[in-house]
Amino acid sequence: MREPVYAYIGLGANLGDPRAAVLAAMDAIADIDGLALTHKSSLYGSAPVDAGGGDYVNAVVQVHTRLKPHALLTQLQAIELGAGRSRSYQNAPRTLDLDVLLFDQLVLNDADLVLPHPRMWQRAFVLRPLAEIAPGLVRAAQLQAVAEQAVWLL
Repeated sequence: MREPVYAYIGLGANLGDPRAAVLAAMDAIADIDGLALTHKSSLYGSAPVDAGGGDYVNAVVQVHTRLKPHALLTQLQAIELGAGRSRSYQNAPRTLDLDVLLFDQLVLNDADLVLPHPRMWQRAFVLRPLAEIAPGLVRAAQLQAVAEQAVWLL
């Protein structure tokens, strides 16, 4: 059996009831076979970055999992679909967006999954909640680089 590893998942939504969607997604992630949800960040608000629509609700969770990265991604995409996610165009407003940010120390770049997530270091709405639950993963200089992006605790 595969040894469990830690992975970090970014959550975001800005359509419908985004707060409820993010909280429900946390519960759905906790229910995935083969993982345990070990830490949840606070909820954060943010304005859309390179996207339209209303403000987002964002969070990051840490999971301890035996799943392989692509199996985790498949489970997360099923949760998104269950929440009504459609991918009508890039950066479209979302009922729910779940991204694998980090998967142990794995570096991966294939057609379906890039790890670490390619834009996470450019997004305050990812780094602030990640730093809250895993401060050793985010350096002060990385937070400073995105300090101009408005992100607030909800």
